[in-house]
Amino acid sequence: MKIFLGSDHGGHELKKKLFAYLSRNGYDVEDEGSVELDPADDYPQFAQAVVSKVLGSEDDDPRGILVCTTGQGMAIAANRSSGIRASVVWDAHEAKLTRLDNDSNVLSLPGRTFEDEKQAYGIVETWLSTEFSKAPRHVRRLKEIDDFYPNR
Repeated sequence: MKIFLGSDHGGHELKKKLFAYLSRNGYDVEDEGSVELDPADDYPQFAQAVVSKVLGSEDDDPRGILVCTTGQGMAIAANRSSGIRASVVWDAHEAKLTRLDNDSNVLSLPGRTFEDEKQAYGIVETWLSTEFSKAPRHVRRLKEIDDFYPNR
């Protein structure tokens, strides 16, 4: 599984920690920026960089992880692209459900919410290790979304 990471200034510190954690634990991870902390940067450019990599990857199960102050802006920007199912997640239970039910391929985290990075690590591990259930009702619902918003 290839993982692409991106953040704006609001998620920069957590993204750096996530990159180190994922690398240390043997994941194939690529940093799509921001490279340096810049309070004037904007989240859409980093969401687009990650989305482009996820959609263009030849990996069997490419994933993206985005971090901004709330996680919301990144998810909104990412979800503008057809084929992306970005979810804002605050705990491991939500991480599991968004994979089981929604087959999310982009995780969006709030960069300034967790008491420490270990909470984020637990969320990421749960999200990465949970497979899509492929339950017929969930497959049907994802198809409905694709049908409502083709070529977006």
